[in-house]
Amino acid sequence: MSTINALVLTGYGLNCDRETAYAFELAGAKAQRVHINALIDGSVSLDSFQIMAFIGGFSWGDDHGAGVVQAVRMRTNIGDKLLDFIARGNLVIGICNGFQCLVNLGLLPGLDGNYTQRSVALINNDCGNFRDDWVHLAVNSASPCVFTRGLTQLDLPVRHGEGKFFTTHDIYQRLATNQQIALRYAAPDGRPANGAFPLNPNGSLDDIAGICDPTGRVFGLMPHPEAYNHWTNHPQWPQLNEKIKRGLAPAPTGLTPGIRMFANAVAYFAK
Repeated sequence: MSTINALVLTGYGLNCDRETAYAFELAGAKAQRVHINALIDGSVSLDSFQIMAFIGGFSWGDDHGAGVVQAVRMRTNIGDKLLDFIARGNLVIGICNGFQCLVNLGLLPGLDGNYTQRSVALINNDCGNFRDDWVHLAVNSASPCVFTRGLTQLDLPVRHGEGKFFTTHDIYQRLATNQQIALRYAAPDGRPANGAFPLNPNGSLDDIAGICDPTGRVFGLMPHPEAYNHWTNHPQWPQLNEKIKRGLAPAPTGLTPGIRMFANAVAYFAK
């Protein structure tokens, strides 16, 4: 049994807990789905885990803005415990609504080691509606992000209405200089999306799809890596499968790019 324990948050409109726990299990971790209240009342302790996942969904119905109520509730009740969890060298991933929560908490971008100041935002998509689609992503190989190590390009699904990454010019420059921009929306060949819709599905500044803190241990992204847990999840699988049957393409093997993100987290501690 794995000694790498991953906590997957649940509760109050979050809806990707089973998929995220399954992804961690495929990656070699032991995953436990934990209700937010269990952390608040102390019946489950963060001390038992090395990885914490803020998952996707619509926490508190996105009332007052995506991830806002969850961030306030967690900061008020267990804010110090979250800061201690990060200070002890553990990993945190925030996916979609989880990413929105992390930036509202201030756990991202964590500039100058400050994990309490909100300096970036995820706001309404420029297209004016909810986007449920697959996107192409380019990985910044110079980023310290633990979760994206060894990846260069990948496809993942998005499903959000408030995914546009936005910040001030000064903060953006610091993120770029620090290589904290880990993922960008891209064209199929990996070239920058340059803001073009639907390659960039929400109008994010500089095509930003995911960022990390300066240590690379706290990571947030709008696309859903847990939703690409099997090769047949990909929308182009039927076409690829026909090529495989006709001997025109090799069958994919090993972990999907989505699961490799979780495997990178497990490997970080397994070493």
